[in-house]
Amino acid sequence: MSPVLTSVTTLRSALVERRTVRHEQSKLARELASYDTPSARRELDAILSRHTAEEIAPIEKILNRQSAAYRPGLEIR
Repeated sequence: MSPVLTSVTTLRSALVERRTVRHEQSKLARELASYDTPSARRELDAILSRHTAEEIAPIEKILNRQSAAYRPGLEIR
Protein backbone atom coordinates (compact mmCIF):
# COMPACT_ATOMS: atom_id res chain seq x y z
CA MET A 1 0.00 0.00 0.00
CA SER A 2 1.23 3.48 -0.77
CA PRO A 3 1.99 5.88 2.10
CA VAL A 4 -0.82 8.21 0.98
CA LEU A 5 -3.37 5.41 0.90
CA THR A 6 -2.19 4.22 4.30
CA SER A 7 -2.57 7.73 5.71
CA VAL A 8 -6.06 8.12 4.26
CA THR A 9 -7.08 4.73 5.63
CA THR A 10 -5.69 5.60 9.05
CA LEU A 11 -7.46 8.95 9.05
CA ARG A 12 -10.73 7.37 7.96
CA SER A 13 -10.48 4.78 10.74
CA ALA A 14 -9.75 7.46 13.31
CA LEU A 15 -12.77 9.50 12.19
CA VAL A 16 -15.05 6.47 12.37
CA GLU A 17 -13.79 5.66 15.85
CA ARG A 18 -14.23 9.27 16.97
CA ARG A 19 -17.81 9.35 15.61
CA THR A 20 -18.59 6.10 17.43
CA VAL A 21 -17.23 7.46 20.72
CA ARG A 22 -19.28 10.66 20.35
CA HIS A 23 -22.40 8.64 19.61
CA GLU A 24 -21.86 6.45 22.69
CA GLN A 25 -21.19 9.52 24.88
CA SER A 26 -24.39 11.16 23.64
CA LYS A 27 -26.33 7.99 24.34
CA LEU A 28 -24.89 7.81 27.87
CA ALA A 29 -25.65 11.50 28.48
CA ARG A 30 -29.30 10.97 27.47
CA GLU A 31 -29.54 7.94 29.74
CA LEU A 32 -28.03 9.82 32.66
CA ALA A 33 -30.40 12.74 32.07
CA SER A 34 -33.31 10.35 32.62
CA TYR A 35 -32.33 10.17 36.30
CA ASP A 36 -34.23 13.38 36.89
CA THR A 37 -36.02 12.85 40.21
CA PRO A 38 -34.51 12.83 43.69
CA SER A 39 -35.22 9.10 44.11
CA ALA A 40 -33.73 8.30 40.70
CA ARG A 41 -30.62 10.33 41.56
CA ARG A 42 -30.25 8.40 44.84
CA GLU A 43 -30.51 5.18 42.85
CA LEU A 44 -27.83 6.40 40.43
CA ASP A 45 -25.61 7.45 43.36
CA ALA A 46 -26.00 3.97 44.86
CA ILE A 47 -25.03 2.38 41.55
CA LEU A 48 -22.00 4.63 41.14
CA SER A 49 -20.85 4.08 44.74
CA ARG A 50 -20.08 0.46 43.85
CA HIS A 51 -17.33 1.55 41.47
CA THR A 52 -13.97 3.25 41.77
CA ALA A 53 -13.48 6.95 41.14
CA GLU A 54 -11.48 6.08 38.04
CA GLU A 55 -14.31 3.95 36.64
CA ILE A 56 -16.99 6.59 37.17
CA ALA A 57 -14.94 9.64 36.15
CA PRO A 58 -16.47 9.83 32.64
CA ILE A 59 -19.96 9.57 34.12
CA GLU A 60 -19.26 12.24 36.73
CA LYS A 61 -17.95 14.52 34.00
CA ILE A 62 -21.24 14.19 32.10
CA LEU A 63 -23.30 14.65 35.28
CA ASN A 64 -21.34 17.78 36.22
CA ARG A 65 -21.81 19.20 32.74
CA GLN A 66 -25.55 18.47 32.88
CA SER A 67 -25.82 19.97 36.35
CA ALA A 68 -24.06 23.15 35.24
CA ALA A 69 -26.33 23.42 32.21
CA TYR A 70 -29.43 23.53 34.42
CA ARG A 71 -28.27 26.19 36.87
CA PRO A 72 -30.34 29.35 36.54
CA GLY A 73 -28.41 32.27 35.15
CA LEU A 74 -25.54 30.12 33.89
CA GLU A 75 -25.00 30.05 30.17
CA ILE A 76 -23.28 27.00 28.67
CA ARG A 77 -21.86 27.26 25.17
